[in-house]
Amino acid sequence: MGHPPYLEQFGPQDWLEKFRMSKETFFYVCNQLRPGLAPHSAHFHPTLPLEKRVAVALWHLATNVEYQTLSPLFGVGPSTVQTCVREVSYAVVLLLKPLYLRLPNEKELDNMVRIFRTRWGFPHCIGALDSLHIPIHPPLRLSADYCNGQGWHSILTQATVDGLGQFWDVSTAFPGSMENSAVLESSSLWHFMGKAQKYVLLGDATYPLQDWILKPYQEDENLTQRQLQFNYRLKRAHSVIENAFLRLKARWQILLKCDDCSLELLPTLVLACCILHNVCEAHDNPFNEEWLEGTEPTELPKPCQPAPAAMEDGRAEQVRELMCQYFESCGEG
Repeated sequence: MGHPPYLEQFGPQDWLEKFRMSKETFFYVCNQLRPGLAPHSAHFHPTLPLEKRVAVALWHLATNVEYQTLSPLFGVGPSTVQTCVREVSYAVVLLLKPLYLRLPNEKELDNMVRIFRTRWGFPHCIGALDSLHIPIHPPLRLSADYCNGQGWHSILTQATVDGLGQFWDVSTAFPGSMENSAVLESSSLWHFMGKAQKYVLLGDATYPLQDWILKPYQEDENLTQRQLQFNYRLKRAHSVIENAFLRLKARWQILLKCDDCSLELLPTLVLACCILHNVCEAHDNPFNEEWLEGTEPTELPKPCQPAPAAMEDGRAEQVRELMCQYFESCGEG
């Protein structure tokens, strides 16, 4: 079966630049989404092929080009571009999330521990946990809810990645004024990890110390050499999610500033971008380091409210101390 003529013009580099994935991955995604983007959908012009809808949506997610700019490139109106973005995002979540972004089973957990230990030198660990604030323009009536601790408006996403930097749990749609600890406590991850007793996640100071969440000791002059070594090891391993967020935003630059997107659609769009990130990583699609330029605007500092002491689990200090002993016995690394 031949490819649509409007896609034949693209060379390998064009596919990466416009859609952030190879030609093969693009058509794989199209085939996976086919059941959710049937041509009988009332939202679409009957002659708009599935591949064109996916191409329009991915181009917008990747480049954050405005609807009005993108519409003449595909010979469709701005409202059709908007519809493509919405429908494809929903289809990605419906059909690709069960394959690429889901809670792991017991066998997968053991494999995740092995990868984390091999790549990052941290034992019993199945993931790194962090939050992502995405800039938005909220309605005036919701302005206070979405104003984060650094004074800018955002929607908050909590995410967990494995040792390869692929997301396995994402909770989004939280207003920027919420603290990481409150988001965590209201998320399904809190209940999932409460049952997974023998594993740990790595967090930062914004998360409460639990027997399943380890975070660095607070930096001061009283830290022992063992505690400093623990902090170094944890921060080095935690960088896997910091890098994953950078790659996510660089690939899908809609996440740098969501001006065209309604608050209603935004959680689905964020989730779709996380799923598509995993698709690209799992299929070994090349990542262009030049995409990283401009992904960290210095004028928008990240909120970092420490977790309330009341949420800390006193028993977790023993787990952290055992890790200190483990790293001391391993020597420097």
